[in-house]
Amino acid sequence: MRKDYNLEKRKYVIGGFIAIIVVIYLLRLFDLQVLDNRYKDDADSNAFLRKSIYPSRGVIYDRNGNVVVYNRPAYDIMVIPRDIQPFDTLDFCNTLGITRDQLIDRFAEMKDKSKNPGYSSYSPQTLITHLDAADYGRMQEKMYRFPGFYIQKRILREYNYHCGANILGNIREVSPEDIKRDPYYRRGDYTGDLGVEKSYENYLRGIKGEEILIRDALGQIHGHYEDGAHDKKAISGRNLKLGIDIELQEYAERLMTGKIGAVVAIEPATGEVLALVTSPTYDPAMLVGRDRGKNYKALRDNPHKPLLDRSIQGAYPPGSTFKPGQGLILLQEGIITLGTVFPCSRGYINSGLRVGCHGHASPIALKPALQTSCNAYFCWGLKAMLERKRQYGSTAKAFEVWKTHLVELGYGYKLGIDIPGESRGFLPNAKFYDKIYGEDKWSANSIISVSIGQGEIMATPLQICNLGATIANRGWFVTPHVVKEIEDTVLARQYVDKRTPNINRAHFESVAEGMRMAVTGGTCKLANLPDIEVCGKTGTAQNPHGRDHSVFMGFAPYHDPKIAVCVYVENAGFGATFGVPIGSLVIEKYLKGEISESRKYIEERMLHTSTIQTNASKRK
Repeated sequence: MRKDYNLEKRKYVIGGFIAIIVVIYLLRLFDLQVLDNRYKDDADSNAFLRKSIYPSRGVIYDRNGNVVVYNRPAYDIMVIPRDIQPFDTLDFCNTLGITRDQLIDRFAEMKDKSKNPGYSSYSPQTLITHLDAADYGRMQEKMYRFPGFYIQKRILREYNYHCGANILGNIREVSPEDIKRDPYYRRGDYTGDLGVEKSYENYLRGIKGEEILIRDALGQIHGHYEDGAHDKKAISGRNLKLGIDIELQEYAERLMTGKIGAVVAIEPATGEVLALVTSPTYDPAMLVGRDRGKNYKALRDNPHKPLLDRSIQGAYPPGSTFKPGQGLILLQEGIITLGTVFPCSRGYINSGLRVGCHGHASPIALKPALQTSCNAYFCWGLKAMLERKRQYGSTAKAFEVWKTHLVELGYGYKLGIDIPGESRGFLPNAKFYDKIYGEDKWSANSIISVSIGQGEIMATPLQICNLGATIANRGWFVTPHVVKEIEDTVLARQYVDKRTPNINRAHFESVAEGMRMAVTGGTCKLANLPDIEVCGKTGTAQNPHGRDHSVFMGFAPYHDPKIAVCVYVENAGFGATFGVPIGSLVIEKYLKGEISESRKYIEERMLHTSTIQTNASKRK
């Protein structure tokens, strides 16, 4: 009998198919039973109810131990979708003060895995957040009517002071992006948003605990699994102690009411920020609870931009507060000595170019130039530096040396403050001007306005204040930081190390003396306190879009500095008009705790004067 080879081949093919199918089934079984935990989790969810225990968030104190931010209880409605039984939706909605459509929308959002990546019908889900005490009381009485629902205790932030919103930040419900980025979070959790609440989130939030409850086939709870042997206690977040003096912060915010701008105060020896004011501002309590979204929208749409932290995000021309830095550079580079004088014929006049100035003695040396805020002196100084070819080789190379010194003094880059959103300001380099004028086709006169803090130079109030702290220390600074201590830990090394510009201490001493002269007999006379030696520098920063900006930078006391201050008031005119009085009041308040009777009139004027131009005032 002849063998059928085709049949023989068919037998092997069929056998091969069967073998492949068996292998696929085995692999799938291995995946389901060993690798994939979904079915195990679902099985566990039938028998166990895992409830998160939320930790207390860390409390925030100011430098003097005053409680600034603490916790109050809040309540969320949680639901286990598979356990829901038919219930009276009208009664449910009326109890919580919501509509049936709102309830349907919240269920839809909860089940949308793009918005809630951790959704499972077997596990607890957040349905409604931020119940107040009244809602909680009404709902607690009726919970037996709504199987599958329960109330979860959470925390919200409470504020003892209605100031410092830009420093403190707030907490908000996590977004889908937060959940994807950090497995710690589940839908309905809260996370820090802005300020120290955001930058120190990992310290403040603590560690969640968990209760494992056992339940029967009907979903009824029968106590803790193995008497709670597998439960985990929540670990509270760490407390923060700020370098902020909250009463000084509150006072400075009051002085800036009705004005647009910023106040920054730093303790020179430590780099701790004593006050960080942006104006206009808002009460941090506005972004707590159910009205958070509505209030946030109102703040976002406000034309004066209260959500913009002008103290670290506002990039402004520093004006004449830039001149002390120029004096330091010119001394260090040997361009001038303390005896070098330049002429001022009501300004800098050279090759048809004129930069105006006010009347004072001429010719003039560095210290009296700082005292009187002479524009011409610093124009001539920059011109002498950029044209010293035998020392630098070219204008561009001289300019880069100039820029390097400014970077070391804290300009042009972020200082690294420990809250989010800091701007770097702007400091041009030689290539910037090569693009505008052409390579080797620009000179000192082309850019002379940068010598007096105008032109392309932009700085934040934080950077201006940091220069004041550097001069106060006579040649070094610590990275400015808001947080002084973290409970049971230490601050990062960057907030301990000194940063020392490559400029001799003697030059800082000379510039500090010139700033002292500005207070005793120059442009900062309103800052001359009878029992505190204040050093200062005014600035009237030109503004192409309206009135000039009023600026002040200073420190005190002269020989034992405890505070450095920058005040920046937009569209407020001369530096002596608003910058100096506000700065001097902040210094006096911090060092003495009160304003002397002889200066109360200045305080009253600053507290009750507005510089914000309304549409009506603009038309006049």
